[in-house]
Amino acid sequence: MAYRFVHTADLHLDSPLKSLALRDAALAEVIGNASRAVFTRIIDLCLEEGVDALLIAGDLYDGAQTSMKTARFLTQALRRLDAAGIETFIIRGNHDAESRITAQLVLPASVTVFGAQAGVERRNKGALDIAIHGISFARPHAPESLLGRFKAPVPGAVNIGMLHTSLDGAAGHDPYAPCRLADLQDSGFAYWALGHIHARAHHAGACHVVMPGIPQGRDIGEAGEKSVTLVTVADDGALTVEARPIAVARFARLEVALDGAQEWPGVVATLSAALRAARRDHGEDHLVVRPVLTGRTPLLWRLRRDLGLLLEEARTTAEGIGTLWIDKLELTCTDEVRPDSAGPLAELARQIAGMGSPPAAIQAEADAVIEALAKALPRELRGMLGDDPATQAALRDTLLQEGAAEVLAHLHGVEGDA
Repeated sequence: MAYRFVHTADLHLDSPLKSLALRDAALAEVIGNASRAVFTRIIDLCLEEGVDALLIAGDLYDGAQTSMKTARFLTQALRRLDAAGIETFIIRGNHDAESRITAQLVLPASVTVFGAQAGVERRNKGALDIAIHGISFARPHAPESLLGRFKAPVPGAVNIGMLHTSLDGAAGHDPYAPCRLADLQDSGFAYWALGHIHARAHHAGACHVVMPGIPQGRDIGEAGEKSVTLVTVADDGALTVEARPIAVARFARLEVALDGAQEWPGVVATLSAALRAARRDHGEDHLVVRPVLTGRTPLLWRLRRDLGLLLEEARTTAEGIGTLWIDKLELTCTDEVRPDSAGPLAELARQIAGMGSPPAAIQAEADAVIEALAKALPRELRGMLGDDPATQAALRDTLLQEGAAEVLAHLHGVEGDA
């Protein structure tokens, strides 16, 4: 008789939104409610598949959340599993460790929350002996590996480990309980249910090491299909691992080639066709796209000048399609001002390009504007401008370069109208 479980992590229930909250209130509402909707879908999947357990490998919450509405929603959801005889196993990740909700939850008896000392839970199903191991973060930061704290694999059992970790120092993630993939594969366990990294990864072999990724993206940085993992342990101990798409909304970058576009209506038509095709290609309830305009076109100056107008055209198309949202437009087309071009505008463009970094005086003035803006923003949104001086300086220089290109575009339009 097979033992089956669903493995998920990094739900970040009721996670506060940053850029979306400022950009589009309606879209922010869709994504803001999506984490709950996806967790409900995960519960539904467990019930539909008749699994034995749900494994949650950390970061149910998002930092210092204090809303007991989140706690009540979670408890009610887990009671549905409890009523169906499905167990839940939870480890606390770095965000859970700093959440006040964690200490106030009253969970059903079928829920096991592993503590800061590594534990193991034994279960039997038919001829199968299942050993589920887990350890939680005691504090928000865990700079050292937790792997050495796990108990040895139970002889004769199918050993399943639960660990929240920045596996092999994943790029773009802080080093939380870092460990090496090779060490997990050599641990004697049959399956490692990981959490923390928001991109899915499955390292198959005698030991399956799975990072399920975040089940619902929150912005364009978490683009692509999002899923949970359904695992079946056969009577002989062999594992079958399946990714099950679960997200309510998908974020996607959409490349739109504008090579040779000569007229503005053609640009609008090409963009609209790409949006319609993207909506047909993806089955999630909602699709949030960031069109990336590529290629060489003599209309680049107008794209820079009138990008806001094109954005509104895209949003009009999206509204007509329904359940399609535009994050923003990204312009990567090549510059229409060639090195051999003549005239004052071409010369100005060459001088700006030859500067490299913006002059120090302009950088200082921009820094003052950024500092004033940061002080005016709510505390939870200030990270949008960079969390450290180097990141903030890089953002500043990028914005200055984009501003210079936009000024050139407006001057090009004036020159063309003269």
